[in-house]
Amino acid sequence: MNHHQNHSLRFNGSLWCNLEIARRRLDQIYIQSVEPLGLTVIEWYILQALYEQDGIHASELAHAVGRAATSFTPTLDRLQEKGLILRQPDRSDRRAVHIFLTEKGWELYHQVLETERQIQQKLGSLFERTDYMTFLHVLTQLQGSMAESTSR
Repeated sequence: MNHHQNHSLRFNGSLWCNLEIARRRLDQIYIQSVEPLGLTVIEWYILQALYEQDGIHASELAHAVGRAATSFTPTLDRLQEKGLILRQPDRSDRRAVHIFLTEKGWELYHQVLETERQIQQKLGSLFERTDYMTFLHVLTQLQGSMAESTSR
């Protein structure tokens, strides 16, 4: 990155700080889009993960949405209270539980996917297409690199 590009970043170009600022701004876009569905952003992500793979273990679901399994129970409690998921014990592992969507959870399917499409369209419209595609590529690379470095 050259000096001119770095000049527009805050805190002397601190990667972590600038990523956090950007994440908070993105959070607001997601919150405004997801709240009308009666969901929090993490609940919305959980539903998306379950639409892809209904019935996975709670620990796998937590991992899929980037959360620690140890702090995931209150979120699952809220989704169950809303009637969107069911927990079923794993017959082969008493400590594990499978998470399934209820009929009510499946009824939100098209709204959740449409909200995702609208958010992606909004974010994509903020940037030149090539810049946005580069950003997505870098994000993918970061996720892969981070997964490799934390699993060692």
